[in-house]
Amino acid sequence: MIVISGLRRISRYRKPVVALGVFDGMHLAHRRILREAIIHARSIKGTSVVVTFYPHPRNKESLYSLEHRLRLIAQLGVGVCIIIRFNKEFSVISAENFIKDIVFGKINARYVYVGKNFRFGKGAQGDIRTLKRLSSIYGFGLKVFNLIRLNNKPISSTYIRKLITLGKLNLAEKLLLRPVSVLGTVIKGAYLATRLGFPTANIDPHHEVLPSAGIYAVRINFAKSKLRGICYIGFRPTLKKPKMVNSQKERHVEVHIFNFKKNIYGKYLEIEFIKKLRNEKNFRLVSDLVRQVKKDILRAKKILSLHPYPPQHMPL
Repeated sequence: MIVISGLRRISRYRKPVVALGVFDGMHLAHRRILREAIIHARSIKGTSVVVTFYPHPRNKESLYSLEHRLRLIAQLGVGVCIIIRFNKEFSVISAENFIKDIVFGKINARYVYVGKNFRFGKGAQGDIRTLKRLSSIYGFGLKVFNLIRLNNKPISSTYIRKLITLGKLNLAEKLLLRPVSVLGTVIKGAYLATRLGFPTANIDPHHEVLPSAGIYAVRINFAKSKLRGICYIGFRPTLKKPKMVNSQKERHVEVHIFNFKKNIYGKYLEIEFIKKLRNEKNFRLVSDLVRQVKKDILRAKKILSLHPYPPQHMPL
């Protein structure tokens, strides 16, 4: 996938089919829009183009970081992703000028795909009625997707974020069409786990939403490697009473990767949460902690043996 950051670097592509949106959650509603745009672009021998915005135009917390979002968009087979920086300069562009100068003028969209609740332009004044009017003026096709509802609630990144924080990973996974995951950078830690015989990679999770504190059986995507392990999310240390804190930023994320000894400081890891093994627990003795971690590893290996990686390229 070609990634273009900024309006000045936009090129013209063959018969662009353009999906507009933040797509911050990449859940099933987002995926439906992108998949249909890709299919249509292929059918007319054109180019599938995603136009997304960063940071979130409504100052919402994203389910996924920008880097994570781009990886998930690329996995679907999108040809080009254009990232528009949502800053003061961009925020004052009117809805009509956004379509006239950027979507039509710079990208030359042949078709535009959007969700029904898509808003755009200064003060979010543009809506689907605006798009329909402008599509007839500038001559591009328009496809609008209705909201998908579950239990009479619209599926949204906000709803899924709430499910994850409440520990409802199975339901969140159904809405994401993939396991709940976190993308993070490997950073240096205190080496306590290494001294105990279970080396871990400490993760900076890029401000992404985290599941509740505890131990998880996980799959790990590192470069092209598909790995397995256990992940700890908590407030550390587990050998004495932890501080009473509420901020997600103060939680630690560590992953012990089975049969893995490479130095990966500064590298990206994506951690997929397959099943929660237990809640965070405090231990009085080191020997008790070691014994419990060994039990966690054995249980995780059994669980992960029943959850193999899916085929890398799913059919559209």
